[in-house]
Amino acid sequence: MANGIKTVLLLGLMSGVLLALGELLGGANGLVIAFVLAAIMNLGSYWFSDKLVLRMYRAQPVGPEHPLYRIVERLTQRASLPMPKVYIIPDPSPNAFATGRNPSHAAVAATQGILQVLSEHELEGVIAHELAHVKHRDILISSIAATMAAAIMMVARMAHFAALFGGYGGRGDDRERGNNPIALLATIILAPLAAFLIQMAISRSREFAADAGGAEIAGTPYGLADALRKIDAASKRVPLDANPATAHMFIVKPFTGGGMMSLFSSHPPTEARIRALLGGVG
Repeated sequence: MANGIKTVLLLGLMSGVLLALGELLGGANGLVIAFVLAAIMNLGSYWFSDKLVLRMYRAQPVGPEHPLYRIVERLTQRASLPMPKVYIIPDPSPNAFATGRNPSHAAVAATQGILQVLSEHELEGVIAHELAHVKHRDILISSIAATMAAAIMMVARMAHFAALFGGYGGRGDDRERGNNPIALLATIILAPLAAFLIQMAISRSREFAADAGGAEIAGTPYGLADALRKIDAASKRVPLDANPATAHMFIVKPFTGGGMMSLFSSHPPTEARIRALLGGVG
């Protein structure tokens, strides 16, 4: 519940950044344009991102003859979800993700590497985590956050070009704001940075929620906790050649980073996830 409230607040904050940028660039008209732009981008991402990402990683569908399919089928029934499509990614790095616009059009994909690294008990924990993402509609939430961040970046880029060619135009008060170098700097640099940080915070919040939901679906947190340890260690030895735009989708981030860099990470630190998973276990 706390993660859900946090997500709503963060999405609201990102919406405010986008609308404020639109208003700064073009007054009321700019605000409306920014809102429409975000809505169009959200709709496109919602409907087509699953097909694009599966094609990007050369994912191959598997059926009931495959052990992964049977694990997904068993846990899907336990979670009271429609059966998703199941895919194998031909990559030796251990990882997995879920995609699709809603539970009725979902897909679960796992790399060949994760099947070789994890036991069946641990793999159940991973699949339960991914099904929790489906159940929580996290694919939709992450798509909204990503496309809103992209819209903010586009609006900021518009501000950059407007400054190069002599201001934003429009009413006198808008021109004055546009020619303010401090406001312009905030628009071009700080707003996109804030949007990115908010997007990453939303992603980390949804990972904690999916860990808890996955433990509930699997009936135990231990399989997922053990899986996270193994995936984190193995993925450092055999990194996944992943597109940074899709890093938030995977159960463990394909790229490493700690300290201040954790603010820019789409995933919480693995040890923090394990502590949260096992915190309520006596």
